This record gives sequence, C-alpha cells and structure tokens, in this order.
Amino acid sequence: MSRLLMPDIRRRSLVKAGIASALFPMPFVSRARAQSGPMKFWQFTAPGGSNPARVKWFTDLVDAWNADHEIKVELEYIPVAQYLNGTKLQTAFAAGEGPDIFVISPGDFLRYYNGGVLMDLAPFMSDEAKADFYDSAMATRVVDGGIFGMPMEIEPMAMYYNKAMFAEAGIGEDQLPTTWDGLIELAREFTTAERYGVLFSTEPGYYQNFTWYPFLWQGGGEITDFNSDAAVQALGFWKRAIDEGVAPRKALGYGANDPVANIGSGFCAMQNVGIWGVSALRDNAPDLDYGVFRLPLPPGGEYTTDLGGWAFVANSQGPTPEAAAEFCVWALGTMEDESIERMVEWCTVAKSDLAPRRSAQERAVANGFFDEGVMKVFLEEIFPGGRGEPRVPPQVYKAVSDAIQACQLGGADPAEQAAQAGKQIEAFLAGYTGAPIV
Repeated sequence: MSRLLMPDIRRRSLVKAGIASALFPMPFVSRARAQSGPMKFWQFTAPGGSNPARVKWFTDLVDAWNADHEIKVELEYIPVAQYLNGTKLQTAFAAGEGPDIFVISPGDFLRYYNGGVLMDLAPFMSDEAKADFYDSAMATRVVDGGIFGMPMEIEPMAMYYNKAMFAEAGIGEDQLPTTWDGLIELAREFTTAERYGVLFSTEPGYYQNFTWYPFLWQGGGEITDFNSDAAVQALGFWKRAIDEGVAPRKALGYGANDPVANIGSGFCAMQNVGIWGVSALRDNAPDLDYGVFRLPLPPGGEYTTDLGGWAFVANSQGPTPEAAAEFCVWALGTMEDESIERMVEWCTVAKSDLAPRRSAQERAVANGFFDEGVMKVFLEEIFPGGRGEPRVPPQVYKAVSDAIQACQLGGADPAEQAAQAGKQIEAFLAGYTGAPIV
C-alpha cells in the first residue's frame, strides 16, 4: 500500500490555528456543545433504516449500553444518500454541532482527523484488544500510534452475476470473464432494450471513488501519482462501458451499492458491488440465483480489490468525548465475549462481511459462515490480494472524482483528465501538512 509521509499537525492545533479552512471545504469549529441530553449517534442504519436485522443490531447495542451507563446514547438516523454523498455531517461540524458518535469510511477519515474532531480511542483499549485487530483493517485509522476509529467490518468488492441469465446464454462458470475486454464483450451479449450487461457506480462521491480504485491499482497506478498510463486506462475502461451502451448512466434504487434494485430486479446481468450485497440479496431477493467472481484485469494487470468498511468514531469536541470514546471501544474493541460476539453478529447476521479482528473472524469461520457458496468465494478467492480503502484529503478525492465523472459521463478524454487531475493532486500535496495519506 502506498504511503506518502508527511509531517503531522496535531488535531486541536489545526483548529486553534484557524487553518482548517485550507484543508476542508468547510472549516470545523472548535466549540464544545453543552450536554443537554444523551450522546447523539449519527449513522445510516437505525432506527429508521429499512433492514430489520441491522436496525435490531444497532438498537440492541444502544439498549445494552444505556442499561449500564449513566451517560446514555441516542440513535439518530441519517438517510444513506445524505450520509454518503450529502453534506449534513460536514455542515454540522462546521457549525460546531457535530454528533458525539458517528461512522466514517477510510475515504473521508482525513477530513475529520485533520479537522481536529476525532478522539483517540487507544487509551481506552487493552493491548490484547489492539493486537486482535488486523493491521490491514486498522492502518487507515491510526496516526502516530493513536487509534481514531473502531472498525466494524471488512468489505471487499467483486463482480456479481445472474446465474440464470448466464445459463440461458450457455455460459458456464469456467467462462466467467477475467479481462476487461472479456467483461465488455460479455456485457454486450447480455444488453437488451430492458437490461444492461454490467453496472458500475456513476454517482460522484466517496463510494464511486472507492469502487474505481481497484481498476487503477490493477494497472500499477496510485492516487498520489495520478498522471499515469494506469489512470488513463482505468478511466477509459469505465468510459467505454457507458459509451458502448452496456452499462447504465444511472443505477436504480439508492445507487450502485444497491444490489436488490439492480441485479436483483434484472436491471443488469452483472454488477460491481461489495460483499454486503450477499446479505442484502439474502434478505430482499432470496430467489435470485447468482454468483460472484474476481474483478477482471487489464492487459498485464495484477489482481487486487478494494477492502472497505465503516468505523465508529468519537467527537473530541463534544461535551463528553471520553464517554463517546468509551462507547466505541465497549461496542467493538474489548476482549469481552459480548464485544466479540457483537461483531460476529454484525458481520454474519445483520450483514455479510469479513470481521476486522481475529477473534471475531475465527468465530465466524468456526460457525460455518464461510463454508460454502458466495461467502466461501469471497473469503478464499476475492479477499486475498485486496488492499484497504485509501484515506485521502477531500481535495485529492475531488480531483479523482471529477476525472471519473468527466470521462464516464461527460465524454472527456481520459489522458487529458488524468493529466489535469494529476497536476491538481501534485500541487495540493506540495503544501499538504496533515496526517499521512495511506
């Protein structure tokens, strides 16, 4: 994994020096709220979410905490579209009214760490618990030995395919595409007036970047060296899928991370989506006969995939930051059996993920969750060789996002966009002084 070493500026000093505006579209305000009730926990699952198992997991979690702690926690549901691609969270922190506890992905970690609002959780963890987390899962949450997020899952990306459609076309499992050209050719065969052959993310945001990174990496490219042949060919591949009409310009449902509304409805024959799709289809499209396979490769490419996953984080500027940090660790990061089992239940019952800590993953394997079917494929074929979702400042993310959008939907030239984004990233990094990009 690439690592650009940069001098660190302590979180609080960024805000106090008044230079957070140089690192963020909106500066965060260092102003503690007065405690006026329970700690607010913002996330996109409960209590208003549509998945009963996930809602129950979050509800049970908070109920268990509240039963034994003086400072209570209250769930506050933010719809997926607002949480992933909206500005509600950033706006709240810019106004000094951020939640006490929230969830973030590695892709947006530096916005909040550099903004001075993430609490170090390491002092609340035992050494044994710290060692229980896989380095690959924790790396993007660590700065100078501090732990600024408690991972709850590992989510590799793959290609899903409709087995019935493949069987009808006479395509067996030994004929699954392994190259970009092969994927496009197969997608062309499946594309009709009512159906697309393949689906990639088309909505700008951290999720789209996350799903596109493996195609950059497969050709040897890196975000911090963006003006490269690898970036050009990856931008060109996604552009080609749209230009040739084998992929839609807009996904159904809540987006390209929604397998039920897309491959589950027959809208596409293949879909680029993560491991969470297994539980989504299990719960909402149980009759769909589908399989998964590795992301295909460019000429001379080397396989990898992106390993995503959300983490609990605590607001260091809130009225009770220590209690918020204690909650995050209590929930997912102690060696108590209930903490380990809670993660197992999240990854195998509420969702379908790999666990980010050894004890939980070993228990999930022992329980038989990865013994067969698509979860076995994810564990044995898709997950190995993956790399963690990178953490980058918002300005770097935006340069990459603009390049993807310009090529994929705007018809722009990939070489020109790679060069333009590369210059923007290089210029920004020349003066960047936040936490290391990982």
